[in-house]
Amino acid sequence: MTLELRLLATPKAVPELRHHLRHHTYDVRLCATELVTNVIDHVGEGTPVTVRVLGTDDGHTRIEVTDPDPRALPLLLRATATDEHGRGMALLDALALRWGVEQGADRKTVWCELDGLNSLAESGC
Repeated sequence: MTLELRLLATPKAVPELRHHLRHHTYDVRLCATELVTNVIDHVGEGTPVTVRVLGTDDGHTRIEVTDPDPRALPLLLRATATDEHGRGMALLDALALRWGVEQGADRKTVWCELDGLNSLAESGC
């Protein structure tokens, strides 16, 4: 199952994205929305993004978020208990089998892979 959505990275888009991914597990929804939230916070609200959720040849679920800024790269931070920000990529790092960034001249894609056995919710979809 492959899903591709083009949207503007806004706070309103986050619950809409969750709705589009409702047949996927909580981990897939969480990772996808964290990646879009990173675009909002570090590239800018209203940035056009493409979100893809697809199966890989080795049975995993890959989530990709592409935006037009190749310079604003995600950082894995170690947030303290009092920090208000800095947990998104740490959360993604804990849930994903692996993650990374593919840079182009005019864009970047931040991606992660999750265990494919748990990518779809138990609703039978």
